[in-house]
Amino acid sequence: MVNPGNSSSAVAKRPQFFYGYVVVLVAFFIMVLMYGTFYTFGVFFKPLSTEFGWTRTMTSGAYSLATFLSGLLAIVMGRLTDRFGSRIVMTFCGFFLGLGYLLMSQVSAIWQLYLFYGVAIGIGMSGAFVPMLSTVTRWFVKRRGMMTGFVVAGIGTGTIIIPPVANWLISSYGWRTSYIIIGIVALVFIILAAQFLRRDPKQIGQLPYGENEVREEGLNLPVRGFSVREAIGTGQFWMLLAILFCFGFSLNIIMVHVVPHATELGISAAMAASILAVIGGLSIAGRIVMGSVADRIGNRPPLIINFVLMSGVLFWLVVAKELWMLYLFAVIFGFAYGGVVSLESPLVAELFGLSSHGAILGIAAFGFTVGGAVGPVLGGRIFDIIGSYQVAFLVCAALAVIACILALLLRPGSREGGR
Repeated sequence: MVNPGNSSSAVAKRPQFFYGYVVVLVAFFIMVLMYGTFYTFGVFFKPLSTEFGWTRTMTSGAYSLATFLSGLLAIVMGRLTDRFGSRIVMTFCGFFLGLGYLLMSQVSAIWQLYLFYGVAIGIGMSGAFVPMLSTVTRWFVKRRGMMTGFVVAGIGTGTIIIPPVANWLISSYGWRTSYIIIGIVALVFIILAAQFLRRDPKQIGQLPYGENEVREEGLNLPVRGFSVREAIGTGQFWMLLAILFCFGFSLNIIMVHVVPHATELGISAAMAASILAVIGGLSIAGRIVMGSVADRIGNRPPLIINFVLMSGVLFWLVVAKELWMLYLFAVIFGFAYGGVVSLESPLVAELFGLSSHGAILGIAAFGFTVGGAVGPVLGGRIFDIIGSYQVAFLVCAALAVIACILALLLRPGSREGGR
């Protein structure tokens, strides 16, 4: 019971307005802009390669470089978020992201494509995932999964909204002018939105949402503050890294190759592309629903459920030959993939606490980056050798099963090397 006479305590425990909801809305908005603009690369792909005569390998290499660099630098950005807060980090990253798109309007040589998109935009995107989720996680104890799920739903929302707008801009004004418009929007609005972020509730004299109730119910996590070195010394960390590697491998093979696979089955290009839209739309539902479920039953059970769904539907994809079967795949896979994404940040908090949450999440998420970089290349190579994606999809299904088994073994770590 809060003592009414203690005004400072009353303000800290029961503020008239909880600022964490502002942080969540701002993080969602930033996710929409950053991932939505990043996923326009496919829309600009043909105009760029056609005008300059670049091969598909040459053109897509810039995207791969940006993906890898953003995942690598996310480790650094997570550490900087722990130390300085997300406002400074996102201002820096928003500047580089917007600058990269503006510079893309001036591309005339392949080295510029790799410098402007691969490097500048890669630096900008390094702040898209880890700093945002680490910040939201610090603001909520209760409703952490639901709030995280809402924020990462911005990825799917941006994917649905911004690429079609970019396509319209290109058809109306050309690709150079379109990049200028996208660059201005990203530069101005991400930097402005970042000014409303706060590292944690203590900066404005509040407590994380639900912290007092959790203490009173005796539900505090036993592990409150692993350092990066301590976390890396646990077996749980390496299991989490392996889980995210399997997840990134399987997800990016699907996102890159499911449309070509559908067209190989005789499905039209337009209908094949709609499969990706279904995956993106259902991922929003998965993020919100599974995030809310995690608040009620913990993070590990829904993580296991998602990988069970993912492995089963990947086996289904191996035998799917008709459009309705591919749509069914897209519905289940999209929901499961969205659910896994929403659980990453809360799971790191549950396993290793909050004191170095950003850095630990960044290193763990690099497992996803490596898997996501290897998967599409290997999937393409398998197709080149045998003329089919079936073996690649079987590999994805097997990795999803492995991830499910590892999720069953996850427990909050200890500082004695996980023993």
